[in-house]
Amino acid sequence: MNQILFQQACDRVINQIKESHEIGTLSEKTIHAVIKNYLAPDTSSHEIKIGNFYADIFNNQEIIEIQTRNFDKLRRKLEVFLELQPVTIVYPIPHIKMLRWVNEETGEISSPRKSPKKGSPYMIFPELYKIKNYLLHPNLKLHIILLDLEEYRLLNGWSKDKKKGSTRSDGIPSKLVEEIYIGDLTEYKKLIPPSLNDNFTTMDFKKVTGLSQKYAFSALNILNYVGAIKKVGKEKQAYLYSR
Repeated sequence: MNQILFQQACDRVINQIKESHEIGTLSEKTIHAVIKNYLAPDTSSHEIKIGNFYADIFNNQEIIEIQTRNFDKLRRKLEVFLELQPVTIVYPIPHIKMLRWVNEETGEISSPRKSPKKGSPYMIFPELYKIKNYLLHPNLKLHIILLDLEEYRLLNGWSKDKKKGSTRSDGIPSKLVEEIYIGDLTEYKKLIPPSLNDNFTTMDFKKVTGLSQKYAFSALNILNYVGAIKKVGKEKQAYLYSR
């Protein structure tokens, strides 16, 4: 984790945005651009064509794909890329968010207000489920990046204050919080909370991670699939898992 390099990437990208007066309108491109500049300051390695697809970064040693959501859109790329080079999927996760609301009619942007929700590495599991069939491939690696940011949302929701159901417009990173690398199947254990008992249920995992019941079930499905945990029995009607 290199805070200086990350700040340099933020400054470079955000200054370009301010000069073009496009802040709050970039559909999450800012997060993508900052991470790309952080991981590969040399822009000659950006957007390299490999076969019929473009890789976010290719440094002659590995392909790096930065995906803020919708891992299912990576499937066609992975079919090609994984047979050619090691591939690292980078997943940025907002840790602490300061929300700003954008009035589309006036262009006014509200002062920042802290969101009560806090991100964690476990939020990657719903996305991993979308590419489950690729997780055992020896060329696939994961890189989770937790960062603080300002999130810009459009006041276009269905509620009276237009906030519920609103559209996320952009995210401006402000701080690098944590990086987690998963280079092989043995390192999926990094995604098992250390506070869990030796044997645990889906409900136990849900409580510790803060995931919903649905996503906790998906997480354990993935961890079992990659061999990080195994089913060892039942507790009443619930499956028991062990590291």
